[in-house]
Amino acid sequence: MIQDLFQAGGQTLSFEVSPPKTEEEFESAYAKLTQLAALSPDFFSVTYGAGGSRSRNTAQIASYIQNTLRVPTLAHMTCVGSKKDHILQVVRELKEAGIHDVLALRGDRPAWMSEEQFLSRDFAHASDLTRFLKEYTDLHIAGACYPEKHYEAVDMEQDIAHLREKVEAGAEFLITQLFFDNDFFYRFLEKVRAAGIDRPICAGIMPITTAQQIGTTVHLSGSSVPKAFADLVAVHADNKEDMRRAGTEYAIRQILDLKAHGVKHIHLYTMNRPRTTKEIVEAVRI
Repeated sequence: MIQDLFQAGGQTLSFEVSPPKTEEEFESAYAKLTQLAALSPDFFSVTYGAGGSRSRNTAQIASYIQNTLRVPTLAHMTCVGSKKDHILQVVRELKEAGIHDVLALRGDRPAWMSEEQFLSRDFAHASDLTRFLKEYTDLHIAGACYPEKHYEAVDMEQDIAHLREKVEAGAEFLITQLFFDNDFFYRFLEKVRAAGIDRPICAGIMPITTAQQIGTTVHLSGSSVPKAFADLVAVHADNKEDMRRAGTEYAIRQILDLKAHGVKHIHLYTMNRPRTTKEIVEAVRI
């Protein structure tokens, strides 16, 4: 189980990947996953389609990683658009694939979901999903956390109170939303520990290798963009390879600084890009 990695007390480096959207993309996805697995991550996490729309793809990719590539795998599970019976069906799919670890998330409201459906959903928060899974399954459960607070939280104190609820519901370890200023993470970690939350926390780092990511992934995550990073994008945005290299180097500097400050667990948002991921891993594994 993935939890055993943290109990061993060493450092971990893990990768997030996304399942393909169509059947035609699976062979290409398998090839990229094989390249990523060759970098010896401690575990993978596999994302989930909006509202659970591609849960079978998540289970299939997670199964390939864990059973063929032999790397422990954590499957994401969102609940915002799901009824309890659908969640239990997804659990069955994961168990059939040999997956016993999930990252319990609320997820973003799907475009098809009406206001009435949203307000009457079975799971209001990720903590509700965590509690449900803990009661009705034998899965091991991870949770998400937010160094700059969740965008719906009034302030950091409220967000940490919600995080404590998630931990008390059964979250065994935590993975952060991506961030670009390590000081946010250090302040967050100090407040979390002061609040009595002692679960292992993986710092989520995403290399921004195209200017377009600023307007999509970064905007959706709610993460702020520090001036140093904004300046980097302004200088290199028009040259594709220069931007890729600069974004990769920025992520490397972030990780090395985290490690220098004693952060033991790094979760790399790979965007299914073996080349960039390899460059980062080779630079930070000294």
